[in-house]
Amino acid sequence: MTTIAENTGLVTLINVFTVEPSNQQALLDILARATETSVRDVPGFISAALHRSVDGTKVTMYAQWKSAEHYQHYQSMRADPDASPYVEQVLAIARFDPGMYDVAKVFTGPSRPAR
Repeated sequence: MTTIAENTGLVTLINVFTVEPSNQQALLDILARATETSVRDVPGFISAALHRSVDGTKVTMYAQWKSAEHYQHYQSMRADPDASPYVEQVLAIARFDPGMYDVAKVFTGPSRPAR
């Protein structure tokens, strides 16, 4: 389960994919299949969420890992084309801008009852 909280020691990967609107659903399907069939079983993986832009030009994946080391181990596995056929499929229809983050601050709803 995704938990967004400060000072957890977890790392968050936020990948923003740019895609033609006609390929947005295909990209979502590839990313979902990759996560369901291989990524979710990698040691250190906690959770992921896929988001689609309303205009159809972006897909964002928010993923949490126990540590940067766990994610880097996954990255080295993913570099093997036999281990991850999904990377080639994704790169054929989209480009992406990855980033690794720590949660800096979390805000919740109103601090006092609405009037």
